Amino acid sequence: MLLEIEDLAVDYQKAKALQGVSLTIHEGEVVCIIGANGAGKTTILRTISGLKKPKSGTIRFQGKEIGGMPAHEIVKAGIAHIPAGRMIFAPMTVSDNLKMGAFLRRDRRKVAQDLDSLYSHFPVLKQRQAKLGWQLSGGEQQMLAIGRALMASPTLLLMDEPSVGLSPLMVAEVGSIIRSINQDGISILLVEQNSRMALKLAHRAYVLELGKIVLKGDAKELSNDDRVKQHYLGGSRTRAED
Repeated sequence: MLLEIEDLAVDYQKAKALQGVSLTIHEGEVVCIIGANGAGKTTILRTISGLKKPKSGTIRFQGKEIGGMPAHEIVKAGIAHIPAGRMIFAPMTVSDNLKMGAFLRRDRRKVAQDLDSLYSHFPVLKQRQAKLGWQLSGGEQQMLAIGRALMASPTLLLMDEPSVGLSPLMVAEVGSIIRSINQDGISILLVEQNSRMALKLAHRAYVLELGKIVLKGDAKELSNDDRVKQHYLGGSRTRAED
C-alpha cells in the first residue's frame, strides 16, 4: 500500500467539500477520480499535498500519517502535485522552471542527471529550454508542468486535469506521457473530467459525487457500467438494455 485515505472530511468555510472519502493506491498503480465540476476532486489532491487541511480522517503515505503536514514536507516525502491550469512560472525559462522542481533536493549531481534524462524524454523542452514559460504553447506548458514535478523525484504523482484546454492530438500525447511515467515505476493519482481518457489510463477508478465516493472498482469494468456511461462517457442505455 502506497497511499491510504480513510474517512476524509474537508470543509470550505461552512460547506462540506468532502465527506467520508476513502481510497487507496498501491505501488505501481494509476488510479483515477472522475466526477462533475464541484464534486471535490481537486480538493482531494490539495488535501493530500498539504495545500488544504483535513477536518477529520487519515491520510497515510508509505505507512506514515501526512494529513495536515506542511506542503514542502509532503514533497520531501515523495509526493509531487501538478495542479490544474499547469501553474508554471511564466516569466522564467523552461530550464529554470525544471530546476525549481528540484528545489528541495540536495543531490545536485543526481539532479543534473535527472535533468538530462528528462530532456531525453521531452525533447521539445530541451529545444525550448531558453524560452520563457509564457512563450510555450498550451501543450508545451503541460509538458513543462509534468517535467517540473518529475524533477522532485516523486514516488507518487498527483495530476489535476492534465488534458484541460489541449487539442485532441495533445490529449493523446499527454496520455502517452502518463503511461510512460507509470512504466518508469511512478504511481499516479489522476483527476480528470475527460473520463474516457482517465478510465483508459487507470488500473482502478473512483467516482466522486458531491464530496462522496459513489462508485469504485476496476477502471475497465467501470467504463462499462451503465451509470458511468450515461453520466460521464456521454452514452446511455438502449431500451433493449433497460
